[in-house]
Amino acid sequence: MKKVSLEETSSFHNSDLCIATEYPFGDKDIDIATAIIKGRYPDKGFCVNKDVKEMVFVIEGSGEIHKENKVVKFKTGDAILIEKNEKYFWVANCKVAMSCSPAWYPEQHLLVD
Repeated sequence: MKKVSLEETSSFHNSDLCIATEYPFGDKDIDIATAIIKGRYPDKGFCVNKDVKEMVFVIEGSGEIHKENKVVKFKTGDAILIEKNEKYFWVANCKVAMSCSPAWYPEQHLLVD
């Protein structure tokens, strides 16, 4: 068993409107982070995870995930599974917990038109 306390986390800005906090378990198979999203992320185009599935749990707030020709609305308490290679963007005011399998890493997260 491993535990990571809040004091051991690190925060990073995906953009001015998306701030994430990573819990450094060092496990290659799965990870967890939280994010606060206030607006559109990315600010244009789409993002895509080339190598990981991402499970999102909405801690608070609401919004939409736009996936090419589909809009998925969400609110507090909802869970969303984003498959690898799905192109999407957020329009939200929310706090979410995200777990990826295998563990998320920046090089596989792409911003595309």
